[in-house]
Amino acid sequence: MTEDREGVVVYWRHGCPYCMNLMFLLLFSRLRYTKVNIWKDPAAAAFVRSVADGNETVPTVTVAGRPMVNPSARKLLAAVREHAPHLLSRRD
Repeated sequence: MTEDREGVVVYWRHGCPYCMNLMFLLLFSRLRYTKVNIWKDPAAAAFVRSVADGNETVPTVTVAGRPMVNPSARKLLAAVREHAPHLLSRRD
């Protein structure tokens, strides 16, 4: 499992339309994040279950270590502004 206490991690799985939508919207934000496929990483799947009432609900996202289950792009970016604003200032 990938744990990033300073950045953003998107836990997803293949075929999830909500995951694809979120990641598509994040393209326009230029936010850097790490993707972790829960079907390929059992520890990541266990983490998602631990924060999603025992379900493998994706996308689950962590922002500076804080979990969010199925957040909208707006809520995710608000969390980044609050907990990891340095990630939004990168423009390379």
